[in-house]
Amino acid sequence: MTDIVLVAGAGGVGKTTLAAGIGVAAALEGRRTLVLTVDPARRLATALGLKKLSNIADPNPDLETLWAAMLDAGASWEAIARRHAPPEVAERLVASPFFDAIARQFPAGAAYAAAEEMSEQVENGAWDLVVVDTPPSSGGIDFLTAPAQMRALVGGRVLRMLTGGRLPGRKTFFDRATKPALRLMDGVLGGGLLQDVGDFLFDLRHTYDGIALRSKSIAAHMERAHMVLVTTNDPLPLIEADRFVVERPGDTRTPIIVFNRTLPEAWIGATTTVSNPRLVENLSRWAAEAAYQRDVRASWEERHNLPVVDVPWQADTPNDIGVLKTLADPIWVRLAIAPVP
Repeated sequence: MTDIVLVAGAGGVGKTTLAAGIGVAAALEGRRTLVLTVDPARRLATALGLKKLSNIADPNPDLETLWAAMLDAGASWEAIARRHAPPEVAERLVASPFFDAIARQFPAGAAYAAAEEMSEQVENGAWDLVVVDTPPSSGGIDFLTAPAQMRALVGGRVLRMLTGGRLPGRKTFFDRATKPALRLMDGVLGGGLLQDVGDFLFDLRHTYDGIALRSKSIAAHMERAHMVLVTTNDPLPLIEADRFVVERPGDTRTPIIVFNRTLPEAWIGATTTVSNPRLVENLSRWAAEAAYQRDVRASWEERHNLPVVDVPWQADTPNDIGVLKTLADPIWVRLAIAPVP
């Protein structure tokens, strides 16, 4: 069975780099590993030494057991439409600007597309481990709730009211009751928007049975996945991390908490060995910051009763296999994933 590691956290905390590092650590132990990212800045390509990154898994040129792919939300939603709707309905959906908006503009839409892509990769049998760099929306909470949110969207009360009951009866209801009302409102407003929206929502309703069934398998994969939560000592990422730990609906797992870009505690007393006044002033500021970070981590551990993993600050952006492994090693050890038979 393919193992899964979900790397969550707010945007800008370095989770893409650490997801890459976890993938490197796993691949160096001989696991066929895929790192799947949804990072729109495409930084994972640089971190893994790849010249390009697409929704097709690309091999790493320096590590034969490592692949990487970037989720294309539009392409993934097109695949979802073709998987869950009749062919003629799928064609109308993928051509609709409303469908494109769900795929690219709504956090829950991108998160669900990532979740479906993760499940496809987990179930295809090609990998020993899939590492998912989750969307940063809501610090990763949206990714965990995406299956339920999409099931609620395509099967919600509003869509049921507009499109009627179960297929095939709902088509007759839509044509006889909903379409005339929408045309009437469009006539008052002077446009065809509402009918277009209605047609789109009716087509979207066709995907409900498939998405409802698929969301259950996605949720099952998420429930057995290993969870890594990345934050920094900065206030906003810490707020997102607090929310993630406290608000994850129905999730009782203990995530591995990673404080990224931490300053060495050895800097706290560094001024005692320096005599140059200007250097002392500069070191004093860094020492104060290192002490502040230490106290923040201690307070967070005490408040949540969760141990943390410290990943040190790097002067340069990690983009080397060896550096990535070094950064991720303490996380990889804590994950304790069983060796491949």
